Amino acid sequence: MMVILHAIILIYCLVIAWLSYGFTKIKKYQSAELSPKTRFTIVVPFRNETENLPTLLNSISRLNYPIELFEVILVDDDSEEAFCILSQKFSIRIIENIRVSNSPKKDAITTAMQHASTEWIITTDADCIVPKNWLQTLDNYIQLHDVSMIAGAVTYECDNSFLDHFQQLDLTSLQGATIGSFGINKGFMCNGANFAYTKSLFEKLNGFDGNSKIASGDDVFLLQKAIAAFPEQVHYLKSEANIIITKPTPDWESLFYQRVRWAAKTGSYQSTFGKLLGIIVFLANLSVIITWIIFLALQINYIHLLSILILKFILDWVLLYQTNSFLTGKQMRFFILSNLWYPFFSTSVALYSLLGSYEWKGRQFSK
Repeated sequence: MMVILHAIILIYCLVIAWLSYGFTKIKKYQSAELSPKTRFTIVVPFRNETENLPTLLNSISRLNYPIELFEVILVDDDSEEAFCILSQKFSIRIIENIRVSNSPKKDAITTAMQHASTEWIITTDADCIVPKNWLQTLDNYIQLHDVSMIAGAVTYECDNSFLDHFQQLDLTSLQGATIGSFGINKGFMCNGANFAYTKSLFEKLNGFDGNSKIASGDDVFLLQKAIAAFPEQVHYLKSEANIIITKPTPDWESLFYQRVRWAAKTGSYQSTFGKLLGIIVFLANLSVIITWIIFLALQINYIHLLSILILKFILDWVLLYQTNSFLTGKQMRFFILSNLWYPFFSTSVALYSLLGSYEWKGRQFSK
């Protein structure tokens, strides 16, 4: 048994080392300060976000980009309380979501496509803050590269709690895997809070056709379709001026169901690498739990437990350190405690996602 568990951890570490190498292959992009040319439509699907939307719109109002070159479309997905737009210097409007599938967010983006007046579409979330050079950086990159889809980074704004920093490390691991996978030409994941693509590419891919029955995945499924059809047109923009800040969930229950929603789509990935990585990560975390159980049952000595924990700890730390340095530039907090707790949390999420339902924006969804 211990031979199998050690073998799984070794495979996991090799894959993480590969992703860490891939992370270094994606070089940081510095804006060339070209004159802005690209016109953008910022699409924000929302439901019951009266508290968060003013903060997002305030950050958009501070963008270092000509207001005549971008517009904002807010797509209201049956909010219980109406949101009113205060006076803004930039073009902004609210439209109602047209539901045709099991995925409110995919429907919202598809609805917005019918109203967008620009070729480039950017999606973000209502609980986000955009950096002032967000559009300028995207525009400069577009002018210098033959590209139709751009994935960007997302990070959390954390308080001092263990819950916040646990989420930060979890998101950091996902961002590290995202950037690393692009670096080894195996891109399979992105975040819809910072995702840009052309309307023509969206139409060529027939939008979200093929995965509309799955509630989430407006980002990764579209990305994987694009990479399968036009791999050279899909890039990752690794720029500190392009990092979106969002809010962590307020409690453990919300975090659990959010991660269940994210995990539920893994089995429907078009990317074989993405599926294999999900299986390897699950087996590695399960192996840690099994090793703990065997150790506590006094069936093995502490050397076996420590060898597995330390090996996984070191490789996790390398990728997390690289990614965290890029995303926040701050010291990682609660890393040891998070690393010990994560296998139990992650395994529970993975198993529940196979069988359970979850709540999202006040609605119940089943697998």
